[in-house]
Amino acid sequence: MIEFFQQLGVGIVMAFKGAPTTLGVSALAVVVGLVLGFLLAFMRMSKIKVLRGLSTFYVDVVRGTPLVVQVFIAAYGIPTLIQNNGGDFRWSSLMIPALIMCGCNSAAYMAEIVRGGLQAVDPGQLEAAASLGMTHSQAMRLVVVPQAIRIIMPALGNEFITMIKETAVLSFAGVVEIMRRGALYSAATFNTFPAYLGVAIVYLVFTIPLSKLVLVMEKKMSDN
Repeated sequence: MIEFFQQLGVGIVMAFKGAPTTLGVSALAVVVGLVLGFLLAFMRMSKIKVLRGLSTFYVDVVRGTPLVVQVFIAAYGIPTLIQNNGGDFRWSSLMIPALIMCGCNSAAYMAEIVRGGLQAVDPGQLEAAASLGMTHSQAMRLVVVPQAIRIIMPALGNEFITMIKETAVLSFAGVVEIMRRGALYSAATFNTFPAYLGVAIVYLVFTIPLSKLVLVMEKKMSDN
């Protein structure tokens, strides 16, 4: 039993070494996703049919395919396609396609979150802003968007938690994050159960406190 806990302790330490990569990729993905999500949300709410169609197509395709497939397409499929057609391209680091696809994946979910937040703002706010002489773009930028961000903050927290767990699939593409660290420890020592139990514990160390924080944010939102 003592030996097992020693192995588990080593597994936890090894998994923690991948935490900076996991948290960094997750945070950047959510930031990129939020920026692109606003763009996609505005496109989806646009009166221009082409913009609505493009936004809907993007969201449906990205949400309808697994993140691991998207990462494999970007990391291995695109370079192979270019090389087979006479080009010479390869990623300098697998972290690049991982970040790109995590951001693009998050954007599809963020688009719906942002759209819900924008639609939750009282339409009378736009009318009030117009009565003060603001243009539509000024009203959206100065009045509607700040309120929408406040509304969607709990959802942003949930998206960050989800992305932390989703980044585990990056281990299949060779990105050395929490899951990959656990797999490397397992392969080197054959201590499979302690290795992956350690990985699970490390994920819980981050996700449980964040989940509690999101609940606090939601409670404050409901009280206001």
